[in-house]
Amino acid sequence: MREALTGTSRSAPVRRARADSAWAPLATRVFRALWVAQLVSNVGSWMQMVGAQWLLIGQDAALVTLVQTASSLPMALLALPSGVVADRYDRRGVLLAAQAALFTVSGVLSVLAFTGALTPVLLLALTFLLGCGTALMGPAWQAIQPELVERRQLGQAAALGGVNMNLARAVGPALGGVVAAAAGAGWVFALNAASYLGIAAVLLLWRRPRAEVPVPGDERLLSALDAGRRYVRYAPGVRRVLLRTALFVPGAAALWALLPLVASRSLHLGSGGYGLLLGAVGVGAVAGAFVLPHSNRVLGVNRTLGGGAVVFACVLAVLATVRVPWLVTVTLSFSGLAWIGVLSTLNAALQTRLPGWVRARGLAVHLLVFQGGQTLAAPLWGTLADRLGLTVPLLAGGAFLLAGAACLRRWPLYDAEGVDSSPSAHWPVPPLVFAPGPATGPVLVTVSYRVAPGSSAAFSDRMRHVARSRRRTGALTWGLYQDGQDPEHFVEHYLVASWSEHLAQHGGRLTVTDRRHEEHARQLLVPGTEPEVTHAFDTLSGPGVPVVPEDGDVPPVPVPRRAPGDEA
Repeated sequence: MREALTGTSRSAPVRRARADSAWAPLATRVFRALWVAQLVSNVGSWMQMVGAQWLLIGQDAALVTLVQTASSLPMALLALPSGVVADRYDRRGVLLAAQAALFTVSGVLSVLAFTGALTPVLLLALTFLLGCGTALMGPAWQAIQPELVERRQLGQAAALGGVNMNLARAVGPALGGVVAAAAGAGWVFALNAASYLGIAAVLLLWRRPRAEVPVPGDERLLSALDAGRRYVRYAPGVRRVLLRTALFVPGAAALWALLPLVASRSLHLGSGGYGLLLGAVGVGAVAGAFVLPHSNRVLGVNRTLGGGAVVFACVLAVLATVRVPWLVTVTLSFSGLAWIGVLSTLNAALQTRLPGWVRARGLAVHLLVFQGGQTLAAPLWGTLADRLGLTVPLLAGGAFLLAGAACLRRWPLYDAEGVDSSPSAHWPVPPLVFAPGPATGPVLVTVSYRVAPGSSAAFSDRMRHVARSRRRTGALTWGLYQDGQDPEHFVEHYLVASWSEHLAQHGGRLTVTDRRHEEHARQLLVPGTEPEVTHAFDTLSGPGVPVVPEDGDVPPVPVPRRAPGDEA
């Protein structure tokens, strides 16, 4: 019987690759198996994408670019709900469900192609459904990466994911063109359907460690979405990653949206030539995987981002002005290097900042920005190409990238060296004389501090970091007040929606970084004093069920809950 794949090997010593090698994550068995299966699946996806675009190549440019829009629009619509699903349920099960959906839709697409019933409308509709399956898979797929490799290898893992996609980009289009020419588009789509079986097989053999499997709570969809939104809003490092993504993707999307038209109209190439152009991008991406660890170490992440944007802009300028196929092919390899460098750097920066409880939702927001940028930009570049020719949109995309690079000094990526997103359950369970229900709330938490003389201003400044921590993990409101009669007495208060939300703060939402911010502020307290914490409940909703003390005394009768109809 075949041995089940487990995640335990990630803690074993790396024997064949140094820890800082570009290929180090492949020494982990589960990561390696999933990487190979993903490569096969990505080859099939690129075969399908190129086949679909080439079937529409005789149509208007805007219709050709709608293939990319149809595949990326579902991510804009479903990324956040998919992130909630991936955070609340077993991510392995979510990925298996996505593979089943993708296999089914691809099978329908191939049947329609075989029977000659595949119209442009049906092609775009089924491409949209394939995008829905990818949207369901995306947050869960990225969220499992920290379970497969060590934290220090997240950058290499992200780069290898980009290499995977670009290797598939190098092989898939050419293979799709050969299969389409020899046997028809139906076989292209059928092979894509079969490519999803490999990932499903590896996932079925993988047994996630029990501690890694999330347990569904009673958090509703809208509450979970709001928790993810709240975390991103009060996480400056995460917001800055999203900003840098938004300043890169729309301009870079001009290449992916218009490259089929550059191949056919500017360079007068067929499907094989188009596949060759995409293959050059893939070669550059492989080179980028080797260069990235050294680039980030020597140049730093911000210069890597700026350099990648400038290189990509130069490639777009060449596409706009050069009509020599071999020169364009060579130049495109640099776009692959820049693409892998920028996106892998951003992905690794995000992975290191997101704690496990909200990781999929945070990554879903990133996917939303990434895919949304492509979804909105692709038809814009296509419309400009129809009206003004290819030169104007390609140069405009390059100008957008250069503008993004120019503002790096103003809005750089924050240093994540001191960020530790590991969970820290350092808050003790509050002792109460009654047991609130999970939905009891809102809960008002009050913390009193005795600050050392002369440290009031510094304490208030340090508490700004604590404020963001409280809001990221569940606080709806937050305030810090200084006693007018006793300037060394400070009172912090924040409101949490329910008792279950506050217990989540106690039991897993806080990170090591959150704990450090609290400790940093408490260094300014009067020596020997500790903060005094109280928990107050909304009296209209009722505090909950009384707890009978061990000595048998009966506690006071709690305030009754609201009766139906009392909401008015």
